[in-house]
Parts: sequence; C-alpha cells; structure tokens
Amino acid sequence: MADEKIKGPASYFPSIEKTYGQPISVWQGHVRAAYPAKHMELVALLKEAHGLGHGHANAVVAYTLAEDGLK
Repeated sequence: MADEKIKGPASYFPSIEKTYGQPISVWQGHVRAAYPAKHMELVALLKEAHGLGHGHANAVVAYTLAEDGLK
C-alpha cells in the first residue's frame, strides 16, 4: 500500500540522504568495501571517516548487512 509507513533502518534513509548529500548506495559501498568487519566496526568507520551520526551509521550498517545476508 502507498500509505504504509517505512519501518526499521530504511526509515532513516531520507534523513541520511538529506543530511549528508549522498544516496544510500554510497554509504552501502563504504560498508561493503570494509567487509569482513563486525557491525560496530562498520558503524565506527562511517562515523569516524565520513562524519555520520551514530543512529544513521547504525541504520546503514544494519540494513546493508541484512540485505547481504550477513545478519
């Protein structure tokens, strides 16, 4: 349905794209380039190297790991 609200990590995506000026695919690329790494290591990478906030970085990592069948 068109009226269904997006839930989970993907609900952060519009804010992430607006705040950091890059599509989610760019952030997913950074995550995938750092494989194999643990969830929190990937979160730290996005925070420290790219300036994402903790919640945004965590959402990107969680979604990407799940999409790739690694979570």
